[in-house]
Amino acid sequence: MTDQTAIPVRFMRGGTSRGPFFLASDLPPDREGMSRVLLAVMGSPDARQINGIGGATTLTSKVAIISLAKPGEAQQVDYLFAQVSVDTAVVDFGPTCGNMLSGIGPFAIETGLVPAEAGETKVRIRAVNTGALVEAVVQTPGGRVTYAGETAIAGVPGTAAPIVLNFADAVGGATGRLMPTGKPMDMIEGVAVTCLDVAMPVVIARAADFGKTGRESAKELDADRDFMARIEVVRRAASLAMGMGDAAGKVMPKFAMLAAPASPDGTIAARYFTPLACHEAMAVTGGICIGSACVLPGTVAGGLARIKGGAREMVVIEHPTGSMEAVITTGTDADGAMTIEGGGTLRTARLLMAGEVYVP
Repeated sequence: MTDQTAIPVRFMRGGTSRGPFFLASDLPPDREGMSRVLLAVMGSPDARQINGIGGATTLTSKVAIISLAKPGEAQQVDYLFAQVSVDTAVVDFGPTCGNMLSGIGPFAIETGLVPAEAGETKVRIRAVNTGALVEAVVQTPGGRVTYAGETAIAGVPGTAAPIVLNFADAVGGATGRLMPTGKPMDMIEGVAVTCLDVAMPVVIARAADFGKTGRESAKELDADRDFMARIEVVRRAASLAMGMGDAAGKVMPKFAMLAAPASPDGTIAARYFTPLACHEAMAVTGGICIGSACVLPGTVAGGLARIKGGAREMVVIEHPTGSMEAVITTGTDADGAMTIEGGGTLRTARLLMAGEVYVP
């Protein structure tokens, strides 16, 4: 006998993040009860998360909760994301995570929520936090998930099987609008910014306007406390302008800054913030939003992004540890203005462990 509760779990890497993946039915149904359990699972609040399975960084203190969708809905499974604070007793259900999203398809297949098909299996996923509908294409030769492959993504050692993520209705998930302020560019706290809501609401600025090159490492940017304080002021003011309220203590909207690409194969150089630290790579949802800024006219990406033009644009985003590709599909709205019809990217995932996690 034990005085702890055992909860079934699969511990997975999804893209450049990792964490526990749970069936919703194995957790408390209410957010308050769920939060208490997740804090205990991850070992928060504690800078080391020594009493849990968290990795003591924002990228490794993430949780995915999966459930079967109701009959008749467009999706097959629902994906609820939880960002567990490392050093405070806070669980944020506001944003989603596109990297963890890459593990949802394999999880759904291996747990029997979605039947595997020969060759590859398409899993329709609703990101509960933002409402986005995503199709994940998972490699399933012989009707079984395979993790081995030749696809490499920046920020992850080695190679793995590719997982294609296609965002079907990525626009306006958090605010209801492509451009929440109604304009492609605004002056916020004396800085030119573009506020977009595509897969993730992001406040986007030019690195040069903060005295940066846009090619700094994540550690260099995190160490500049004056800079970090300045972008937080801009982010919070932009959040109000976007109709998202006071962003103090919240992770949405995110913040990103742009510069011209360094590589001849790059489209844009970007640094993405989570928001109180610079992402060591690039978030999937953030990358799709940044890619959208690159193809839309009148944004802060104008004059920086190297765009070929066309209804389907491959955007190569340079980040601190390499680059990420995002495919942005454009169209026109009823007034003839360019709009975003969809975005996609390529990720990998790996099952690291399966078993039970114990909580008091």
